[in-house]
Amino acid sequence: MKALPVGTDALLVEVASGEEAQALLADLLRRRAEGSLTVREIVPAARTVLLDGLSDPARLAAELTSRPVPPVPPRTAGTVEIPVRYDGPDLADVAAHWGVPEAEVARIHADAEFRVAFCGFAPGFGYLTGLPARYESPRRSTPRTSVPAGSVALAGPYTGVYPHPSPGGWQLIGTTDVVLWDPTREPAALLSPGTRVRFVPVAPTGPAT
Repeated sequence: MKALPVGTDALLVEVASGEEAQALLADLLRRRAEGSLTVREIVPAARTVLLDGLSDPARLAAELTSRPVPPVPPRTAGTVEIPVRYDGPDLADVAAHWGVPEAEVARIHADAEFRVAFCGFAPGFGYLTGLPARYESPRRSTPRTSVPAGSVALAGPYTGVYPHPSPGGWQLIGTTDVVLWDPTREPAALLSPGTRVRFVPVAPTGPAT
């Protein structure tokens, strides 16, 4: 673990993996909640955690780097369930990359237990980990100029759900009607770092008769 000063009252903590970043985040959030850590913001990323608004960054840096990263805490209640129709335009490509039938992509993805590693790219967009490494998926060679809101997508080790229409190069495997970002809601983001997520398959919506 490395702790690098950022300005006068912040630290950027670097760890070796996404799993360690999630474990460190959980520990720092726990300490802030119990009052043993005073910090204005805790911002996780793929392999770093930024702590902003520290009164003594040097002391905390020495403390963090003197001990191992704590383990990820055990699973708790409060999992967010996201209904998804596995009808994405890249489902066949992902199935071919994985070497499985298309229906098996849905089963594998829905069976996984995900956790929001960090958020970014757009308000409400969470980078979810949980798929075994053998199911990592490459980004599309040519990104789309517009991806519909609610698209469930894969890229590298991550799953994400597009909260708004936007350009994107992830592999689209499904769609959901869940609102990921709503400024009138408190909190506005459905997903935040550390949130556990399950995708629940639902039948595709057919044409009206």
